[in-house]
Amino acid sequence: MPSEMAIPHYTGKMTDWIMNEDEPEAFNHAITVMTLMTIMSAVCEFVCDLIYNITMSRIHTSIQGLVFQSVLNQDIAFFDKASTGDIVSRITTDTNTMSESLSEKLSLLMWYFMRVIFLFGSMLLLSTRLSIFTALGLPIIWIIPEFSGQFYQKLSVQVQESLAKANDVATETFSSMKTVRSFANEDGETERYRKCLEDTYALNKVEAAGYAASTWTNSMSSLALKVSILYYGGRLVTGSDVSSGDLVSFVLYELQFTSAVEVLMSYWPHVKKAVGASEKIFEYVDRKPDIPPDGSLTPQSLKGHVQFKNITFAYPKRPDTDVLKNISLELKPGQITALVGPSGSGKSTIVSLLERFYQPQNGEILLDQKPLLEYKDQYLHEKISVVSQEPVLFARSVRENIKYGKENASDEEMRAAAKLANADDFIDNLPKGYDTDAGEKGGQVSGGQKQRIAIARALIQKPQILVLDDATSSLDTESEHRVYSALQKNCTVLLISHRLSGVEDADHIIFLRDGEVAEEGNHEELLAKHGFYEEFVNQQNTSIHRNTEDVTNSGQ
Repeated sequence: MPSEMAIPHYTGKMTDWIMNEDEPEAFNHAITVMTLMTIMSAVCEFVCDLIYNITMSRIHTSIQGLVFQSVLNQDIAFFDKASTGDIVSRITTDTNTMSESLSEKLSLLMWYFMRVIFLFGSMLLLSTRLSIFTALGLPIIWIIPEFSGQFYQKLSVQVQESLAKANDVATETFSSMKTVRSFANEDGETERYRKCLEDTYALNKVEAAGYAASTWTNSMSSLALKVSILYYGGRLVTGSDVSSGDLVSFVLYELQFTSAVEVLMSYWPHVKKAVGASEKIFEYVDRKPDIPPDGSLTPQSLKGHVQFKNITFAYPKRPDTDVLKNISLELKPGQITALVGPSGSGKSTIVSLLERFYQPQNGEILLDQKPLLEYKDQYLHEKISVVSQEPVLFARSVRENIKYGKENASDEEMRAAAKLANADDFIDNLPKGYDTDAGEKGGQVSGGQKQRIAIARALIQKPQILVLDDATSSLDTESEHRVYSALQKNCTVLLISHRLSGVEDADHIIFLRDGEVAEEGNHEELLAKHGFYEEFVNQQNTSIHRNTEDVTNSGQ
C-alpha cells in the first residue's frame, strides 16, 4: 500500500519538472520509482488477497460447523418448536449471507480503511489547510450511510425470516411428496411457495431502492466536496501558498481519498446486513439447551431395571396440560412389559422420558436403583434402544443403516442382529444384499422390511433395554411372534402396541388411561377384572372378525 500511495507524490514531482524545466534525470528517477512502486503494490495485493480469502473460507466452514453442532446439542423441545425449514435456512442461507458479506465486503472495508489513513496522512504533508477543508466535508458523507446501515440491518432480519419460511414450505413439501401427489396438490404447494417468494421479493425491492438512494446521495455529496476542494486549492495556488505540483498531488490523493470513503460508505450497509443475518445465527449458537448436566455413571454391567416413581409431566408447548399424572410403573429385567391404552393416554411420553428427551415436573425415574439423570448420556443411549412405528432409515446402504447403531461392528455382529430381527433372509434377497441402497427415509423397502432393519439397528448395540413403540405394526403375526421370541431371551423390553397379538404374550401389561395407570397384570389377570383391558381385547377381536368378514365377502 505505501508504494501505491507514493504514485501521486511522484506525479506532482513530474508536474513541477515539466513546469520548471528541471534536469531530465529528475523525470527519469520519478518514472523509475513509480514503476517499481506499482509492481510492488500489485505483488503485495495478490499475496494479501490470497491469505485473506483462504482465512475467510476457513472461518465460513467453522461457523457453519459450529451452528450445526449447536443445533444438534439442543434439547428435543427446541425441535418441537422450530421448523425444519427454519433450522436449515439458518445453517445454510444465513451463514452464507454472513460469510459472503464478510469475506468480500469486509476485506474491501479493511483495505479501503487503511487507504483512507495513508491517503489522509499524505494529504496532511502536502497541505494542512486543504486537508482540514476536506475533513470538514466528511461528516456529510458519513451520516447518510450510517442511517442506511441501520435500515439494512433491520431489513436483513426480515429477509432471512422470509427466506426461512420459503425453505420451510419446500422442505415440508419434498418430505411429504407422496401425500402431495396422492391429493394432486402440486399446484397448491407451488402457490404456497410462490407467495413466500413474493414476500421475499417485496423486501428485496425495498432493499434495492434503499441501496440506490444511498449510493446516489453518496456520489452527489462526494462530487460537491471535490468541486469545493478544486476551487479552494486554486485560490491557494494563486496566493503562492502551495505549488502547482503539490496541488496536483493533493488532488490525486483527494480523488483516491474520497473514492475510498465512498467505497467504505457503500459497503457499510452490507456489513450491517451481515450483522442482521448473524443475529439469527448466533441465537442458535448462544442458546443454552434446557437439559440437565450430563451424568457420570457408566457401570460395566446393567440389569435394565426401570422404575417410574410418581411421575407428573406436561410438554413445554402445553405446560398447563399434564400428560402423565402421578404415574408409577416398573420394567423388570428380562421381561416384556406392554403398555396399552387409547391414543393420548401417555404411552409414547413414557418412552420420551425414558430416553431423557424431557424432564418430568415431579417424580423420579430410576435405572437399577440409580436416578436416570446420574447416567452419562452417551452410555444411556447405548444401553437403551428405541424403534418407533415409522422408523427413519437414511439414504445409505442397508449395511450402513444397521451399523448406524454401532459403526465399528463387524459383519458377523450385523448378521446376528439381522437374524434376531428376522431380517437376514429378505436382505439377502435384495438386489445387492446388504449393500442395497435403502433410499431416502427407507423408501426403497417395504414398511415391514423397514421396521425389521430398524429393529436390527437397535439390536446391534446389544441394548439392555429395548423399546418397541408400535414397531411391529407392519409385520405379519408370524414374523411378529418370531421377533418377540428372540427378544425375550436377550433384554428388558417395553412394548407399545395396538395389536392384541403382540400384547397378550407379554409378561406384564399396563393399561394407561388419561395419563394414569388404570390396570396392570398379565393377560389372564386383566381379563378376569372385566375392566378397561377386557374392553380393549373385545374391540380388537371385533375388529379382526369384521375384517375377516370383509375379506370373505369380497372373495365371493
